[in-house]
Amino acid sequence: MKAPTACLWFDTQAEEAAEFYVALFDDSRIHNVSRYPEEVPGTPGKALVVDFEIGGRPFNALNGGPQFTFTEAVSFIIECADQAELDKYWDALTADGEESMCGWLKDKYGLSWQLVPSVMGSLLGGPDPEASGRAMQAMLGMKRLDIAGLQAAYDGV
Repeated sequence: MKAPTACLWFDTQAEEAAEFYVALFDDSRIHNVSRYPEEVPGTPGKALVVDFEIGGRPFNALNGGPQFTFTEAVSFIIECADQAELDKYWDALTADGEESMCGWLKDKYGLSWQLVPSVMGSLLGGPDPEASGRAMQAMLGMKRLDIAGLQAAYDGV
């Protein structure tokens, strides 16, 4: 069995969104764009389905119309090696988007993302429950996660 492919439903911005994601993330590319033919409802020549990959993982973007929109019930997690990487993605994805709490955001298409430092598991699930609790409290007060601030909270500094 092949790995599942996420299908992202857009109103009309499927191709634009796929181009945005492919430009932002390494190891990403558009494989195919299927366009509306003359014989079916829709704008002839406009993208219907865009097959692409982000970080080597397959996605489809579908221009399906305004009936469905994204919610926070589904989000994509990006594990970031350091603050510079987290800041790069945060700045790009929140441009014309929306910041939320605890490292969550919505991009300009309404898709939710979580930007998580790779050290997060050791901070929130470390061997010292009090230290992990301090890191959790610090995280709950942040929008964009500050790795140094989370570490300082864990360390009790």
